[in-house]
Amino acid sequence: MIRIVSDTTNCFQRREPMPELHPNTTPLPPIERLNILGTHIASVTYVEAVEAVLARASERKPGAYVCAANVHCVSMARHDPSYRAVLNEALLTVPDGMPLVWAHHILGGRKLPGRVYGPTLMLELCAAAAQRGAPIYLYGGAPGVPEQLAKILQQGHPTLRVAGVCAPPFGERPADDPGLLREIETINASGAQIVFVALGAPKQERFMALHAPNIVPVQIGVGAAFNFHTGTVPQAPAWMQGAGLEWLHRFCSEPRRLWKRYVFHNSHFVARLALQRAGLDRTGTEERVRD
Repeated sequence: MIRIVSDTTNCFQRREPMPELHPNTTPLPPIERLNILGTHIASVTYVEAVEAVLARASERKPGAYVCAANVHCVSMARHDPSYRAVLNEALLTVPDGMPLVWAHHILGGRKLPGRVYGPTLMLELCAAAAQRGAPIYLYGGAPGVPEQLAKILQQGHPTLRVAGVCAPPFGERPADDPGLLREIETINASGAQIVFVALGAPKQERFMALHAPNIVPVQIGVGAAFNFHTGTVPQAPAWMQGAGLEWLHRFCSEPRRLWKRYVFHNSHFVARLALQRAGLDRTGTEERVRD
């Protein structure tokens, strides 16, 4: 169980020493990436993503973060060079949505067996972290949600070490905000090797990139995963996820908030992908990128 030490920032950490993470002794193969509308999507499976994250976590140095990109993210990045740079400078930007898997087929990339869905990647990483003794940290969600999620994760993986949790204040804060700096100090002092960041796109990706030089654990952006895994927000049925219709489920759940995202960004993605396939999109001049 988590031993919680309370303070006024909704951030807590475990005080006892954390075990060493056993690094992967097998060299990892180069990661192939496909340029989709200018965003370099890592052509990986769940197993490969997990191994890449744990190998980087074993180095115990700041600078690494992982993004889970869907059509919305790629479309935003196509319009916003600064956001595109955030995605392209990540350790991995994985194909969170099925349309990005289909884009691999359309553009001649690696034939992927399926997407690397952020909430599922989180569970896969927790299972591997429990086996290898890699402590995790939960950062994001409404007050009480990360604590609830920690209990749920430990019920599924009793050996999982949750080094701490934090439900940060909602809203933007400057990089030198004293409360934010204390949160980062708490994360680093906790002994965590992986920190799951659930702030929503594009806020969480910008947050991870901005603070990567100062955060030692590998940051993993998981979006709505905290809400999904605690049952706060219902997930789409498996058949809708597999058919690439998760967006429709979410749209039906929150039409007022999401209609612009899906009407404009989905249409933009399809049109631009067709142009890239025809060689007419200037952001798609490089089809594959390798480490």
